[in-house]
Amino acid sequence: MARPGQTNRFRSATGLVISALFVIALVVAYFLYLGYSSSTARSMRVLTWLREPQTHQDWIVQAVSRCGEAPFLIPSSGFIGYLWRDSFRAGHRHQGIDIFGGSDGNITPVYAAYPGYLIRLPEWKSSLIIRIPDDPLHPGRQIWTYYTHMASQEGVSYIVQDFPPGAYEVYVEAGTLLGYQGNFSGTPGVPTGVHLHFSIVFDDGRGSFRNELEVENTLDPSPYFGLMLNADANRDTIPICEP
Repeated sequence: MARPGQTNRFRSATGLVISALFVIALVVAYFLYLGYSSSTARSMRVLTWLREPQTHQDWIVQAVSRCGEAPFLIPSSGFIGYLWRDSFRAGHRHQGIDIFGGSDGNITPVYAAYPGYLIRLPEWKSSLIIRIPDDPLHPGRQIWTYYTHMASQEGVSYIVQDFPPGAYEVYVEAGTLLGYQGNFSGTPGVPTGVHLHFSIVFDDGRGSFRNELEVENTLDPSPYFGLMLNADANRDTIPICEP
């Protein structure tokens, strides 16, 4: 049988554990709120942009321009609506950036951001990936740049004919035309909204690319473009290249 002192100590310890768990839950909820609230604010801007892009020309980044000394060219013109690590649902983080051109599909061009060797898998309707043997920010490391949504909502490709399905290790210079923004989601008839999704993907250590669908396999694009493109650090600022 427990003595009164032991019972009180047990209750005190239990109370401390419950209090600690409560504080941890509050902290987690706070950071989840920050992630969702920033993504919600960006979603509202995206909707505003899609309705009236002509009234927000100051939100635009220009294709094949370079911000300062950043190594990558901007791959497409438009409004960078979503950032790397944006949170749209529990347990999910955005793996790259979304650039909304403000036009219909097959109009806003998409260009290579950096020189490399282009691959288009035979089943890819809207996607390309470019192998960069020498990461400009980490010499000796191989990385990959991934471009997608370049097709109609039905899956009609907007990728230029120079890069047909099955294209493998085709060398491209920075600024090479790859295709045009589209709204193919992977499911015909379920559009995403016309934009380019761009991400930087880790090499798997065996000369291929990791699964781009997992944010842990992607890199923060901010230093490559000279823009604040990390949602954890950029809560509310529209990323544009300052003169």
